[in-house]
Parts: sequence; structure tokens; C-alpha cells
Amino acid sequence: MRPIEPTKITAQVLLLLALIAGAPRPVAASGAEQPSDGSLASAAESFGSLIESEFVAEPVPASRSSLPVVGLHNASASEVGEPLYEQDLQESDFGFLLLPQGLIYRSYLGGPKEPRMATGIVSIPDDSTFWDATIGGRLGMFRIGNSDPIRPRGFQFDVEAAAMVRLDIPEDVDVCGADYRVGLPLTWGNEFSQWKFSYYHMSSHLGDEYWEDNPGAPLFRQARDALVLGHSLYLTDSLRIYGEVGWAFYSVASEPWEVQFGLDYAPRVATGLYGAPFFTINGHLREEFDFSGGLNVQVGWAWRADTTAQLLRLGFQYYNGPSTQYAFLPFHETQYGLVLWYDF
Repeated sequence: MRPIEPTKITAQVLLLLALIAGAPRPVAASGAEQPSDGSLASAAESFGSLIESEFVAEPVPASRSSLPVVGLHNASASEVGEPLYEQDLQESDFGFLLLPQGLIYRSYLGGPKEPRMATGIVSIPDDSTFWDATIGGRLGMFRIGNSDPIRPRGFQFDVEAAAMVRLDIPEDVDVCGADYRVGLPLTWGNEFSQWKFSYYHMSSHLGDEYWEDNPGAPLFRQARDALVLGHSLYLTDSLRIYGEVGWAFYSVASEPWEVQFGLDYAPRVATGLYGAPFFTINGHLREEFDFSGGLNVQVGWAWRADTTAQLLRLGFQYYNGPSTQYAFLPFHETQYGLVLWYDF
């Protein structure tokens, strides 16, 4: 037999007392006194209030803002994105996921050769106005970890591919060149720290139309097969720093070593229609230039998707360094552009 709960005993005792208080009182010899309707109504009202307080009312859960915040992500109210709360870390749904949503190690927002979708108008003084476009993406093949697309944890294997093309707008939108990249990143980490070990192949090609118009142009068909070790760290829920070292075991028209580093400031969680500001700074140093290289700065407005964690950005770009089209790598460029990016 299940024991009676104390709250039910209290309710039954109070009900009995209320009925006794509202019961018919003894009468004098002169006549009988009828039960008071007001007393019964008062008893019923008291009992109803008791039942509501005992069984209906439920404690109101504490608001999310009152929960403890993880110290590393103690972001101010003015910062983009919601801070990371301890209850997020307590949710454990580790397992094997095929084609998971989100990336453990996200692509660098300011990396000129990261796989993504992008299109923009770029002006290079003393040269021309170009239409630079990237068609590509990065996809998680499997993950051993949790299912969170925003702050994934565990190990993940990705594939990436992109074609990066440049077209000369004043010259009938002729194709100047195109670079092609494919890669196989293996990544691991958590909400705070992420690592990447990756292989990638990169090759550059002059456009046929450019070659026909400039038959005497120098030919720099670069190719690289490289291994990369990278690390990124979130200082807050929106600010990330990163660095990586790459070594090419096969290279044409380039030297083996390269270094890339920078910071990204962008919303890490869903933004809705209003969006939020972003900025990024990226440096890429290469051995063939005695470890000098290019500086890329971007600033603008960004929108983060609700469920897939993909990022849409619109903003301005400034680049100074060797050409971002590797078929023209020995030439120096200063770029000013208005670009739309879609990052995975």
C-alpha cells in the first residue's frame, strides 16, 4: 500500500474542520436554526483556495539570466550572442552522428582561401575592378560527440571543396584565373577550445580568355599538397582567436611552410532577422615571401541561422599583400571590396 502524502492529510483535516465550522448549530427551545448558506459558501471558498495552493500552483522556474555563467564566457550585455551557461555543459547526448549539423572547428572568417560561398566587387587601384566569387562549402561527414550544431563537442571528420574565380568586369567579364581547393579536416574539441589536423590540395589556373589577351604574361601555376595543424580558442562566446601551421610535402611554384593566424568576432548563436555586427582580422605568412604575407580585414553585419549555425555576412573588405589569386601570386595587391559571404 502506498503511504499517504502529508499534503493530502493536511487537505483532508482542513476540509473536515471547514465542514464542522459550517455545520448546523444546536437550536433553542423556541425553534430550529437552519444551516447558514454563508458559512457553507465560506468553507467551500476556503477549501478551494487550499486545493489551489496545494495542488495547482507550481514553482516558477528561475529565468535563464539568473543561472550561473561559465567564467570564461562571462560576456557583457553589449556583446553579441548569449553567454554559455553551466546547464548547457551538463547536457550530455554523446553518440555517433552521421552527417551532423555544425562544425567543431569553423572556417576562418577572414581566410581568403577558406571553402564557402561568396561574391563581391573588388577594386584594385592601378589595375581594374573585379568580380571575385567563391563556390564551395564544408560538410561534416560524421561526429563522435554531441548533436549541438552551435557548440558541438567531440571528434568530427569533414570534407571541403571550393572554386575561387576572378572575372575582369571592364574587360567583358573575362575570367582572369581560378583556384581550386579540396581538403579533409579532422577536428576535435569543445565549446572553448578546438583543434584541427587537415590535408588539403590547392592548384591555380589562368583563365583562357586572360591567356588569349595576354599571351606574354608570366605563368605561375602553383600547386600544393599540404598538412595543417591548427588551434582556435573562444575568449568569449563571440570572440575567437586562432593560429595554424601548414607544411607542403609536394609543392610547385611555392615553398613548403606557411603560417596563418587571426581573430573573429561574430555572433555564435542565432540572431534572428536583426542580425549583429562582425569583424575579422587575418594574417597569412608564406615562406616564398620570406614569411611576409597578406593582411585581410573585414567588417559588417551578420546573421546566424537558428538550427544549422551557418552564417550570412555582408560587409567591407580591405586586403593588402600578395595576390589572392595564386596564378598571380608574385604580384602585390591592395583590395577594397563590398562582399557577401555565406560560411558553413
